[in-house]
Amino acid sequence: MRAARMIVAVDGPAAAGKGTLARRLAAHLGLPYLDTGLLYRATGRLVLDAGADPADPAAAEAAARRLRAADLSRTDLRGPAQDDAASKVAAVPGVRAALLEFQRRFGEERGAVLDGRDIGTVVFPQATVKLFVTASAEARARRRHAERGGQGPLAEVAAEMAARDARDAGRDVAPLAPAPDAVLLDTTALDAEAAFRAALGIIAAKVKLSA
Repeated sequence: MRAARMIVAVDGPAAAGKGTLARRLAAHLGLPYLDTGLLYRATGRLVLDAGADPADPAAAEAAARRLRAADLSRTDLRGPAQDDAASKVAAVPGVRAALLEFQRRFGEERGAVLDGRDIGTVVFPQATVKLFVTASAEARARRRHAERGGQGPLAEVAAEMAARDARDAGRDVAPLAPAPDAVLLDTTALDAEAAFRAALGIIAAKVKLSA
């Protein structure tokens, strides 16, 4: 399998396992990895730091345009408030336009594995391989609850995720949806190792077909 300049798009909803999978695929294939969700989380964090509303288009776009690579290394990009802010800024067309060039430049240099919500549909519609990683709403809620150390009622986590899913799928710009040529990978009943092996099989088949 030749990985040089290969683009692997890994899309899907929150807590489906796409981040863990994408990082492992990147290491296995010797490709750079970009968690594009961090771009939106960092943008949302900058808006919150300024005391503004992440749903305010002007504030969100201004934050996206002043985003720097160092902002992606912050340790305060996870949690309910950051989840909500990231989803809100991601619905702003100006934010998505500001961050699109960053993502494309990253992938075009040496190839990459990128995970997000619109990699295969908008960022790299010509990606070598497109995976859409999903899982049942119940499984995703349990995973996110576990990520938070079991803090708070599971029902609240499920409600937060349902609201975010609705926003991501219903936004006017780059709504969350699998690309027509993406391969669906349902991880509801898969552990990380099984998901990784399944994804490798999909990539091997796609690269062989396109060789």
